[in-house]
Amino acid sequence: MAGRYWLLKSDPQTFGLEHLRRSSRRTTMWDGVRNYQARNSLRDEMRVGDGVLFYHSQSAPPAVVATARVVRAGYPDPTQFDPRSPGYDPKAERATPRWYVVDIRLEEELAHPVTLPEIRRRPELAQMALIRRGRLSVQPVTPAEWKAVVKLGRG
Repeated sequence: MAGRYWLLKSDPQTFGLEHLRRSSRRTTMWDGVRNYQARNSLRDEMRVGDGVLFYHSQSAPPAVVATARVVRAGYPDPTQFDPRSPGYDPKAERATPRWYVVDIRLEEELAHPVTLPEIRRRPELAQMALIRRGRLSVQPVTPAEWKAVVKLGRG
């Protein structure tokens, strides 16, 4: 089992489960959204081996669709230094990067997406950060929440 667990939001039209599945070795650099809360979690808290609930945020309804594993801990987002990249940030310097990413590897596609309405109905998930602070793109998940969501997703 992982040391810690996280929920990572991703817009399925931009980069969803299908994209992750087709990625080389089912692994990708996850950059999420650029905000300071996400940056701090990616840079300081996520570790190799941590479990990830892969969440489609811009779907109807939003849902956890898979589990993944962190396979490379936080490192500077290389796109912030590339003027040709949509992720370019002219304020970023190599000595003091502003944005961080982690690499995740697809572990299991859930048989049944665990939708946000379903999560809201479950008393054991009532304290989940997704319910209490739903706008965060990187959210901690407790071991009990992880087990409950994965169990629901497996059917």
